[in-house]
Amino acid sequence: MSVRLVITDAMWDQIEPLMPADQVRGRRWADHRRTLKAIAWKYRTCSPWRDLPDELGPFQTAHKRLIRWAMDGTWERILAAVLAAAVLAAADDAEDLGWTVSVDSTACRAHQHAAEARRRGRRKSNEPDDHALGRSRGGLSTKIHLASNSRARPFAVHVTAGLAGDAPAFEAVMAGIRVPRNGSGRPRTRPDTVLADRAYSSRAIRSHLRRRGIHAVIPQPSDQVGHRLRRGRAGGRPPAFDAEVYKERNTVERCINQLEQWRGLALRTDKLAIVHQAALHLAAILVWARH
Repeated sequence: MSVRLVITDAMWDQIEPLMPADQVRGRRWADHRRTLKAIAWKYRTCSPWRDLPDELGPFQTAHKRLIRWAMDGTWERILAAVLAAAVLAAADDAEDLGWTVSVDSTACRAHQHAAEARRRGRRKSNEPDDHALGRSRGGLSTKIHLASNSRARPFAVHVTAGLAGDAPAFEAVMAGIRVPRNGSGRPRTRPDTVLADRAYSSRAIRSHLRRRGIHAVIPQPSDQVGHRLRRGRAGGRPPAFDAEVYKERNTVERCINQLEQWRGLALRTDKLAIVHQAALHLAAILVWARH
């Protein structure tokens, strides 16, 4: 069975120095590149772990490595290091990195293999109580909240239950933006502009962005506009909105499309939310390494 190459030589040259060192005790870890290819193949095809091709090694190795690095934060550190390499390739304030950030979310259905997470197994560290599973009209689902730059590349990913609203998860998504600088100093966490749709139009979100000195480009829904007009002078001025800049919000939609090309991300089969989020981080790492 032939396996389409997912991680090219150029991509691996960027990722290899960021991988964890071999274990101090016990046997040496299996080849990191083959393991990453195995994990990527599983989520690109949405195949069961036991159907992993023999040339990618035992499925237990890839599965355990995914879970272990999800629990200790390794995937997030690798993504931060890949972002640091992007900063090194382009100046910190360069247009190539893209500091106009777009925020949006997408819902993915939960497979029956993920539906028993609430009842079975112990709760692991960093795992939410609801395992990011919520019952909505379409059944059990998970919502992926995403922040992308102006080049349709992911900056931060956060998962919640599918019935959760977009606005309550906004600050968690913004807190995930941590781009190391080119040189010394703390990571940059504050974009220049944030673009979002009407679901994020709330006084709390606008105040949060204003306190941080971030320009908000968020349209108001019709009910908020009508409520403000009915109050007359007491309703205050309408928030500033740049329709021309708002046209760039399609970047987050394109970023979501890139991630949902991985069928294992468009349909959740993982019982644990931290594992599904780790797969999202791996997809983000490969998106950045590809460019």
